[in-house]
Amino acid sequence: MSKFIIQGGQPLSGEISVAANKNAVLPMMAACLLTDDDCFLENVPGIADVVTMASILRELGAKVERESPDRLRINCSGARSFHPPEYLVERLRASIVLMGPLLARFGRANMHHPGGDAIGTRSIATHVRALEALGTTFELRDDFYGAEASAPKTDVSIFLDEASVTATENAMLLAASQPRSTVIANAASEPHIENLAELLVAMGADIQGTGSNVLRIRGRTDLHGASAEVWPDHIEAGTFAALAAAAGGDVTIRNAIPEHLDMILLVLEKMGVDFQLEGTTMRIRPANLKAISKIQTGLWPAFPTDLASIFIVLATQATGMTLVHDWMYEGRMFFVDKLREMGAAIVLADPHRAVVTGPSSLRGREFVSPDIRAGIALVMAALIATGQSEIDRIELIDRGYERVDERLRTLGAEIERV
Repeated sequence: MSKFIIQGGQPLSGEISVAANKNAVLPMMAACLLTDDDCFLENVPGIADVVTMASILRELGAKVERESPDRLRINCSGARSFHPPEYLVERLRASIVLMGPLLARFGRANMHHPGGDAIGTRSIATHVRALEALGTTFELRDDFYGAEASAPKTDVSIFLDEASVTATENAMLLAASQPRSTVIANAASEPHIENLAELLVAMGADIQGTGSNVLRIRGRTDLHGASAEVWPDHIEAGTFAALAAAAGGDVTIRNAIPEHLDMILLVLEKMGVDFQLEGTTMRIRPANLKAISKIQTGLWPAFPTDLASIFIVLATQATGMTLVHDWMYEGRMFFVDKLREMGAAIVLADPHRAVVTGPSSLRGREFVSPDIRAGIALVMAALIATGQSEIDRIELIDRGYERVDERLRTLGAEIERV
C-alpha cells in the first residue's frame, strides 16, 4: 500500500488541467464488446479503474492496447467468455455495465455482484428490470447473476424506477445492438451518458434525446468500430475549484466544459467564491467564504453526489452553518469523524445529513482513505490544515484521480507519495 504525506497550510497558485471523466470511459470501454472491429478511445485517463476494466476485457479474450498515454485501441473479436472474473468484478462497481454488452454479444452473461466503494447499499434491481424489458431472463442467487437474452420482436418502452446512471447505460448498450426501437424513460442524463451515446452513434446506432430523461434508440446487429474522445470530468473540475477556494489560492483550472458546471458554479457563487469563467478556463481567487443554508445532492443537473464530501470540507472554511444532504448513499458522510479529529465543527444529523459550522482551523492528522471521494476530500483538508497529515490506502484515490499528487505539486502543494 501507498500513502500521501502532506505538509498543509501552503499557499496554492498556478494552473491545473481537468482530466477525462472516469464515469464516461468505463462504459465506453464496455461498449467495444458490441463489435469485432477496432475501437479507439482518446483522452483516456491514467487511473486505476481503467486498468481494472482493461484487465476484465482481456480476461474475456479482448485485446486492449494503450497506443499512447491517453489513447486506447480495443478489439473484442477474440472475446469468448461471458463470465468476468469475480476477483476483478469485486474491485470495480462500474463492471456492472458489462452486463448489457455481454448479453448483446453472447446472449448470456454470468456476473458476480460488483464491488467498489463502501459508501452504501447499491442494488442492481433497476438494471434487472430494464434488461428484463429488453428480453432478458435472470437467475439470481446470493451475489451471482446469470442472465440470458432473447430479443423482443416488437418495439420496447422502458420506464426506469430510478434514474440510475449505470442502469441507463446497460439498457443503452443492449438496446443499441437490437434492430428495433427502444424508448428509455426516466433515464439518467449526466454528461457521461451523452458521451457514451456519442460513441454508440459513431458505431452505427441511432440515439435521440441525449441530455434529456427520455432516450430513443434504434439499434442494429452490425455495429462497427469507431473512435470517440472521453470528455473532461466535471467532478474533477468541481474538486479543484473547491480546493482552490478553501485554500485561498489564485488557481487557474483549464479544460473544463462550462455547460457541465452550472449547478456547481451556482453553489460556489452562493458561498462567495470569487471565480471567472472564460471559455473552458476557470480562475479562482481568494475571497471570504460564507455558509449557505443547504447543499443538497440530486439527479442531474442538480448538485452531484460525488462532490458532497469535497464541499463538506469547503464548508468548514465558510463563515456560518451549512447543511450538506446526500440522500443517495448512507455511507457518504461517515468520513466526517476524521474531519472532526482535525478540528472541524461538524454534527452528523443522520447517515445522510451533516451540519457544518465554520470557519474552522484544521490540524494535520493520520488517516486511512475510505473511498475515492472521501479520500480526495481528506487530501483537500490536509492541504488547508496546519502541520503534517498522512493518508493511507491512496490506491482508492488513484481509482478516480489521475496522478493527483503530481498535478497538485504544480500548484505548490507539498504532497509526497511513499
